[in-house]
Amino acid sequence: MGERIETDVCVVGAGSGGLSFAAGAVQMGADVVLLEKGEMGGDCLNYGCVPSKALIAAGHAAYAVRSAKRFGVEAAEPTIDHEKVRAHVKGVIADIAPHDSQERFEELGVKVIREHGRFSGHRTVVAGDHEIYAKRIIISTGSVPAVPPITGLDAVPFFTNETIFDHGEPIEHLLVIGGGPIGLELAQAHRRLGAKVTVIEGLKALGNDDPDLAIVVKDRLVSEGIDIHEGALVQSISGDVGSIAIEAERDGEALKLEGSHLLIAVGRTPNISDLNLEAADIESGSDGIPVNARMQTSNKRVFAIGDAAEGYNFTHIAGYHAGIAIRNILFRLPAKSDYTAVPWVTYTSPELAQVGLGEEAARQQYGDVNVLGAKFADNDRARAEAETDGMLKVITTSKGVVVGASMVGEKAGEIIQSWCLPIAKKMKIKDVAGLILPYPTLGEINKRAAGSYYTPSLFSERTRKIVRFLLSLG
Repeated sequence: MGERIETDVCVVGAGSGGLSFAAGAVQMGADVVLLEKGEMGGDCLNYGCVPSKALIAAGHAAYAVRSAKRFGVEAAEPTIDHEKVRAHVKGVIADIAPHDSQERFEELGVKVIREHGRFSGHRTVVAGDHEIYAKRIIISTGSVPAVPPITGLDAVPFFTNETIFDHGEPIEHLLVIGGGPIGLELAQAHRRLGAKVTVIEGLKALGNDDPDLAIVVKDRLVSEGIDIHEGALVQSISGDVGSIAIEAERDGEALKLEGSHLLIAVGRTPNISDLNLEAADIESGSDGIPVNARMQTSNKRVFAIGDAAEGYNFTHIAGYHAGIAIRNILFRLPAKSDYTAVPWVTYTSPELAQVGLGEEAARQQYGDVNVLGAKFADNDRARAEAETDGMLKVITTSKGVVVGASMVGEKAGEIIQSWCLPIAKKMKIKDVAGLILPYPTLGEINKRAAGSYYTPSLFSERTRKIVRFLLSLG
């Protein structure tokens, strides 16, 4: 063994959570060693959030040209330069990369070792020729694309979200296995950039979202020319680039689908298999490493955050976990995670967003709840921009405490944020209904839904009688 390093904290993995912890901890006075063999910035920067949103933006631009006629603007069919689209995606990554770079973190004072880390004991990690002994250890190794055990898949070339952004050639017909957020986001982006697209989903597309809202997204995708096959179980895959065939079964009948390229988008799996967790007595499972509310593993000196831990797989949750770990490790505060107001967004067009409890979960937890609603079709800004598809649902308890909000519509991921604070602070619906909001904005839909809580009583016969009586007094 080569160099032995003693440090306050060793961070294994330079993804979103690991970088957030390392940057915060070193600037607060801790000695930090950061291990990363792959790309700095992890999945979000290099393969996930950033490149996918850059590609979605390119697709949106092409769609805007095609749909300009609805505003009286005539435009020709857009010409797509796929290599330039790829350059745009890579350029966005390159613009953000310096913030996550090894150089920046070394300037902050972090010792960065570009080697894979594996546990060799309760408080030791081996990385290349280094053995790191740390008072506390953070596991932030993220996740990788799940690859299902489909007959023939091992002999067929396919994309995942880690490889599709490197492709700069036109795609004639993209077959997408998986109807979740990743699959549908990339399906729509490629359709708008000129490809034929077919989505194959074994259960329901967007099955984890409110079905009333999910159908709005699915209807839009179908209207744009995407074929979606739900309840289709893939049996086998064969072929090569340019000619790929999928054999599936739906409702007991055979289904054969053909395309030029294949994308596997069936979810993520935690990237923890090669950490030698047993050496540190750390329990693990198929969904990640079990942690307590303080983000501690079964080895209390080791913390797991982000996708490596069981639970939500969102970049913003990884950053949140890093904050919990910092308070526990650096300040010895018993900070605990609270997922009451976790937001998430599917970046299709229209966007699909949720924070807190959905309708079904709220009924299970509270029994009697109020479901308030508002439609984008009734919003003046949405009408002006011809983006009237969508709706908002707000869930309150019987006493008016806001516990959840779900939305589908243009910029839903931005508008839903107005509900994060009320849900986190257990505020009542009156606190939103009484706000003064600018007109005309899409965000007014929030106040419209909140105001509907009072409609039954405010415009009741009892209220009318009270008003008539008071007015009769002169």
